[in-house]
Amino acid sequence: MSKNTDPAESQAEPYHEIRTRLIQEGLYRLPRPGEDQSDLAPDAGNNHWRIASSPHWMTSEELAFLESLGNHLLSFYEAANRLYLDSTHGRLPSWVAAYLDRGKPETVVEYGRMNRFKKNLPGILRPDLIQTEKGFVATELDSVPGGIGMTGGLAGAYASLIREGTLIGEREGMVSGFERMIRSLSNEEDVVLAIVVSKESEAYRAEMTWLGDTLTARGLSTTVIRPEEIVFTEEGLWLNVDGKRKQIDILYRFFELFDLKNIPKAELILYAARKKRVILTPPPKAQLEEKSLFALFHHPVLKTFWRRHLGEGCYAFLEALFPKTWIIDPTILPPHAVIPDLAIADRPVTNFKQMGDATQKQRRFVIKPSGFSELAWGSRGVSIGHDLSEGEWRKVIDQAMGGFQTTPYILQEFHKGKKVVVAYYHFEKECLVEMEGRVRLSPYYFVEGKKAHLGGVLATICSLEKKIIHGMVDAVMAPCAVTTG
Repeated sequence: MSKNTDPAESQAEPYHEIRTRLIQEGLYRLPRPGEDQSDLAPDAGNNHWRIASSPHWMTSEELAFLESLGNHLLSFYEAANRLYLDSTHGRLPSWVAAYLDRGKPETVVEYGRMNRFKKNLPGILRPDLIQTEKGFVATELDSVPGGIGMTGGLAGAYASLIREGTLIGEREGMVSGFERMIRSLSNEEDVVLAIVVSKESEAYRAEMTWLGDTLTARGLSTTVIRPEEIVFTEEGLWLNVDGKRKQIDILYRFFELFDLKNIPKAELILYAARKKRVILTPPPKAQLEEKSLFALFHHPVLKTFWRRHLGEGCYAFLEALFPKTWIIDPTILPPHAVIPDLAIADRPVTNFKQMGDATQKQRRFVIKPSGFSELAWGSRGVSIGHDLSEGEWRKVIDQAMGGFQTTPYILQEFHKGKKVVVAYYHFEKECLVEMEGRVRLSPYYFVEGKKAHLGGVLATICSLEKKIIHGMVDAVMAPCAVTTG
């Protein structure tokens, strides 16, 4: 250190460099004067959070768990795909498909059942994992995840800080994983990729643009566009680039299927995919984007199916990972029936309305929309039972039961994350600050053929008083790394 160097400035330098780099890459922005920072949650793509002093460190045992998890999840999606199709063809109870189709328009159901997409699965799998004292718990799965560009950018920004240890996925794991996933979909060497970002997903455009630019620099021709910018002909879908027309080989769908009616040219995109004029990923299978799949996994009637198609090892792995979940179905049960594995103080539950009688200690449950809804992503629509008053809890239950026909909700066991200590740089105070919190890990798996490869892991740490762990302005967010030795 130079004699004229201020130690505080030297300490601050790497964090200013990280923030500056992320701002330059369009992945982070400072709040404007007078701006309501509650609207700046990274979960909504608004790119503002606390800058961690280092990557989030994990042990080699934890990394081994995450590396094995990807292929277990891929097996789960393969089995879930078969579960739905077997139900539609009468080989399994019809109520399985009825649950997964509930509230969806006919067009969405039709595309989900088409032979054209029969074997197609999502190319990116991202679970949200809570790290508890007893191990990991998956609160949900996402196959159209945000955060790909942000996690990739964070990896590059933090790579230079690591002296001992290894960044999970290394500096370019997210981008190279995405590229390999895309290239595995086509036999062509030179493919043209379009990442289509809808208006509803507009807040994520900056990180997807970063991803697209980085892919292009690596040799994969990529354009991030709005759906209305697509040119349709009977031969396929096209881009206008620098006054020239380019045919799209692969279209990455960064929009939700519940929003199809608001997406310009959505019918033309689906038509081109159905006619094999373009490769569409993720496939238009809304049934694979439902949180109620957790409930079906735990349903006793379907246990034989899951064990047969997953194998005993994978089934046991996922049984420990997926929390007990129930679809909030208001159907009246006969007197001798109960809702499996659901009880209040050892009293079996026969109607979800009875859950309103649970005391605050007994209602350690989460209620949230299953999937096909604008409320079903990020932290929207999530209610935590022991964080609500009795009146609020009863109201949430009534709303969930009342919305069953159009927007099914699930009831899920709440699992408390273990305490962790994280340090972040406070730019106003110009010092490092330690915070006790709980962490959510979001590993990203990229599918190539029959394998799912871990590309990187994003850690989100919120302070202890927060019941829902998600990206917010006072959350600390960082890529994950594994310690050596």
